[in-house]
Amino acid sequence: MSETGLRYLLEALRAGSMRAAGDRLDVAASSISRQIAQLEEHYGAALVEKGRRGIRLTRAGEIVVEHYRNQLADREALHARLADLRAVRTGEVTLAVGEGFLGRSLTDMITRFRQDHPGIQLSIIVGTSQDIARMVAEDEAHLGLVFQIPHDPKLQVRNVIAQPLMVIAAPDHPLAEAAQVSIADLHDYPLCLMERSFRIRQILAEAEAGSGRYLAPAVTTNSIFMMLDLARTGGALTILPRLSVWSELQRGALVAIPIAGVEMERTSVSLILRAGRKLEGAPARFLAAQERLLRQWAQTQPDAGRL
Repeated sequence: MSETGLRYLLEALRAGSMRAAGDRLDVAASSISRQIAQLEEHYGAALVEKGRRGIRLTRAGEIVVEHYRNQLADREALHARLADLRAVRTGEVTLAVGEGFLGRSLTDMITRFRQDHPGIQLSIIVGTSQDIARMVAEDEAHLGLVFQIPHDPKLQVRNVIAQPLMVIAAPDHPLAEAAQVSIADLHDYPLCLMERSFRIRQILAEAEAGSGRYLAPAVTTNSIFMMLDLARTGGALTILPRLSVWSELQRGALVAIPIAGVEMERTSVSLILRAGRKLEGAPARFLAAQERLLRQWAQTQPDAGRL
């Protein structure tokens, strides 16, 4: 079995074609094709579907790639455990996270972690829930922090905390003092909402269908920064989990108002790993720090909509 062939096969799958993989690895596409052909001869089975412009694995190819990924993860775990014996002075950690979590509390945790572990390199990748799930499942990230992740047998939910969706408003907005609002209440005010591809918007759509009232946002965007800026200036209401506006709530720059409806109350935030993956060394240390932060978020949830 060729280690080079396995590496080329995995890179071709990630890049989408042998030519693109060759560009990434700085080798000829023919070399990648030849290595994969040798693998197929070794295993006695086709690993990629023939006659396609891009790479798609056969069932045998999926099994081989999964085995190779597990090998790589096991090697990483071995190196990490050895590093742990050296007091975890070095190492690398990749966290995949939704934009809505990029606030002061996460930044403060990262700062403290870096102070305690200056030799550990952190990589923070921002993406959609779908992106994060894929990166964690394919070992491109050690762990992921996502909002309302659907069930996936490739993923392990390590921790989960309740995080209802809330109406986010400026403190002087007419709804700011309301104990609770309904979907119908929001019809009278301009809204800035996420695009429909985002999980938060999909949950909101379920609540709209349940209420029989449908919202027509004045602005749609894929930027939480834009949503918060419009809310701060009073230009529009928006709908987000409280964690997305944690710092603004603490400063009193925004308020969070509960929304009536079971769909909004049962939403959650999850810390995920690839199923079967055991983190060691630097990733394990960072996982522990992230778990402490989630417990802090859960313990400091106010009963009312404001902090």
